[in-house]
Amino acid sequence: MTPQFVETQRATTPSDEALIRRAVGGDRQAFAALVERHYDFVFRTACKWCGKASDAEDVAQEVVIKLAGVLKSFDHRSQFTSWLYRVTLNAVRDMQRARSRRGRNIDRYAEVAPEEYLPDQEDSAAAKEMWTAVRRLPDQQRDAVLLIYAEGMSHAEAGVIMGCKEATVSWHVHEAKKTLRGLL
Repeated sequence: MTPQFVETQRATTPSDEALIRRAVGGDRQAFAALVERHYDFVFRTACKWCGKASDAEDVAQEVVIKLAGVLKSFDHRSQFTSWLYRVTLNAVRDMQRARSRRGRNIDRYAEVAPEEYLPDQEDSAAAKEMWTAVRRLPDQQRDAVLLIYAEGMSHAEAGVIMGCKEATVSWHVHEAKKTLRGLL
């Protein structure tokens, strides 16, 4: 690609800010473009938190539905992707709470095909056991561990997503390590 082509492409591609403004104003094409641009991000994020592609797909679809109603609450104080990450995380928690209300043992009876697990997860039994244990941690500990170790974020970045201070994230990671020693 020539530098001139790249510059022309950038000039014709609207920013997230412009798409958000237009979508909040009722422009369906802008909303569709915003969803198309960020759907993979939402899906990948949900995959890391849910552990199964089918659950992540359900969460991603739920986020798209919710996004139409909550987009106007985006206050532009953080990056759109940070805000969207939080919306996705809340959708994962909603799904987990709903599952918990339906019955604590429902997942034990569900047959999950091996290929349903995410392709980027480690194949070893020990790694699967560890990530399963991480998903059983208390909410704040689980969130901190997944943000730091699965997402590769710094403690400061995780604090922005979790809505707490960097030191609090570090404490949650420390507590999670202690809890995991007991679970594994």
